[in-house]
Amino acid sequence: MPFREAEVPNLGQAPTASDIILKFIRDSIADGSLDEGEPIRQDDVARMFNVSKIPVREALKRLEAEGLVEFQRNKGAIVTTVSEPEIAQIFETRAILESNAIMLSVPHMTPETFTDAEAFCDAFARETDVAQWSALNWQFHSRLYLDAQRPFLVSTVRAVNDRLERYLRIQLALSHGQGTADREHREILAACRTGKVKKAGKLVYDHIMGACSSLLHHLPASKGKG
Repeated sequence: MPFREAEVPNLGQAPTASDIILKFIRDSIADGSLDEGEPIRQDDVARMFNVSKIPVREALKRLEAEGLVEFQRNKGAIVTTVSEPEIAQIFETRAILESNAIMLSVPHMTPETFTDAEAFCDAFARETDVAQWSALNWQFHSRLYLDAQRPFLVSTVRAVNDRLERYLRIQLALSHGQGTADREHREILAACRTGKVKKAGKLVYDHIMGACSSLLHHLPASKGKG
């Protein structure tokens, strides 16, 4: 009996065990379920997913490359601890990369860009679940960078954002920053609509560094509650 090609699943696009475990651990770090300095025991993760330790090790190595996990002698994998100066440096890197990304993108933006970005703005403003804010924030920002046609730059920006996700959640939640972020997003979008390249770049830079200042103001209180 011949196979019908349309019914055959594309296993090349299906997530591997390593992909699934990586996402689970990354999300656990982002939402605070795994705290800074906390060990990630490969045996426990393998047992949880009913797999060998091989895909667990692969996932942890990828997380190490992203800066979310580090390996310590006699301890194995632990969640990376980031100091306040390091957080500030990562935010600054993000601001530099993203302000350049949007300046490269603005001249190539289309009506579809603005429609998509505005939809993400509206969804962000309506969302009441803090856990969803960072995802919607990334969708808004990344849509505005898409027209730069610089996939390596955008993937680098994504990696930097992954390092900051747990802190972005802290900043938005403790500073009640959803309204401020929404207003600033719409100002960025307005500059893009009118083709103001340098203004869009400055607004993005100020938006990110403002979030950094807000976070560092609230961070001691959040750590004190941990």
